[in-house]
Amino acid sequence: FSPTMSHLLPELTSAWAVDQAIMSEEERLVILRFGHKWDPTCMVVDQVIYSIANEVAHLAKIFLVDLSEVPDFKQNWELYDPCTLMFFYQNKMVMLDLGVGVSNKLNFAVEDREEMASIVRDVHDEVKRGTWIPLLHT
Repeated sequence: FSPTMSHLLPELTSAWAVDQAIMSEEERLVILRFGHKWDPTCMVVDQVIYSIANEVAHLAKIFLVDLSEVPDFKQNWELYDPCTLMFFYQNKMVMLDLGVGVSNKLNFAVEDREEMASIVRDVHDEVKRGTWIPLLHT
């Protein structure tokens, strides 16, 4: 486990860059990991998403957003957890049905590589079919 895994993933360093990443992708999901590269939870998540990045590259673009550098979305998107994943498709936020209610984010660490890859595949497949609230079996 490397605490510097985050340096291997693309980072968005301004609100403008976040907006551009979301707006510019038409075919793939845009997945944003909000948090801090020094946070233990984010370190785990970063390691997992880095391990699947090539495998899901045809389905999703994954970016890191450090909330210290880009605090712009904290309040509007209620980014209060140590590490949060949000999914976007064709410039729209994807809502997720986690079985206990609908949310616009994953705010818990998915520590298993296969589970994370499955989540990305499932969300991608569902939004491609027109389902804007995919049910995730986590």
